Amino acid sequence: MASYIGRRKFLATLLGGAAAAWPFTASAQQPAMPVIGYLNTGSPNSFAHLVNAFRLGLKDAGYIEGQNVAIEYRWAESRYDQLPALAADLVNRQVAVIIATGGEQSAVAAKAATTKIPIVFTAGGDPVRQGLVTSLNQPGGNLTGMFFLTGAIESKRFGLLRELVPNTAIIGVLLNPSSPAAELQLQDIPEAARAIGQKIVILQASNEREVDRAFETLVRRQIGALLVASDPFFSNRRDQILALAAQYSVPTIYYLREFAAAGGLVSYGANLAAAFRQVGIYVSRILNGEKPADLPVLQPTKFELVINLKTASSLGLSVPPSLLALADEVIE
Repeated sequence: MASYIGRRKFLATLLGGAAAAWPFTASAQQPAMPVIGYLNTGSPNSFAHLVNAFRLGLKDAGYIEGQNVAIEYRWAESRYDQLPALAADLVNRQVAVIIATGGEQSAVAAKAATTKIPIVFTAGGDPVRQGLVTSLNQPGGNLTGMFFLTGAIESKRFGLLRELVPNTAIIGVLLNPSSPAAELQLQDIPEAARAIGQKIVILQASNEREVDRAFETLVRRQIGALLVASDPFFSNRRDQILALAAQYSVPTIYYLREFAAAGGLVSYGANLAAAFRQVGIYVSRILNGEKPADLPVLQPTKFELVINLKTASSLGLSVPPSLLALADEVIE
């Protein structure tokens, strides 16, 4: 009997100890890994280097993909009509924050999909004029991000192109009419041209064939130079545009250094890698508890001028020494 009682006490003690340990085990479980939703108008290949810059921004604040944060990627592959469904999918997955990149199209779709999940966007056009935020300093709502001042520097792009091709009377402008930014671009770009007395012709293209036709029109009308307006569709058609500019010997200025690095004549615009790194930092701050409404929309402090001398030579252009002195990068 004594042996039986001893065993019963032992089991009771063992079970009691285990029961006491259960709450401790539950409280010691690690919190769920936060998930970031990454929404982009383009394709993984076109934005690979910028995604890496975004990851570096996260890493600066201690977040490493696969270790303490997960990222769900959604790529529209230039099919803007897919963006609402992709944004809705991220909302349904209850991600902690949405990154809307590759142009205002992503930000517009993300904003329409949720008023609760924080959104960090990148935008070329003014996000206040587009209704994304209330003001740059006090965004309000659930959005904040980076504004590249694209419209504000079009006059500078026209001026740079005229320095390279001083005898050109008319400059063509390649613009995507299906972009949400097109309405504002159709206001800003002609205004920028008028400000410096430059005559322009708008050439519209929203698919591969229309890009071909735009260059055919450019040549037929003997338009001597081209400005490519900022749009993710053109980023995704970069190889086609560069090939046509080379085929028809059209001096062209672009909005991203990636064009000049790949053989384009000249580019002038914000450093996107630095901007995407800053977006990563903003996302980290939100994951740490800050609210988008309290984070001002950032603007670039520096713009890069990149000149491709090899392309200039192939076009028979002589780059003025004064312009070379201003260049942040000269490709030879």
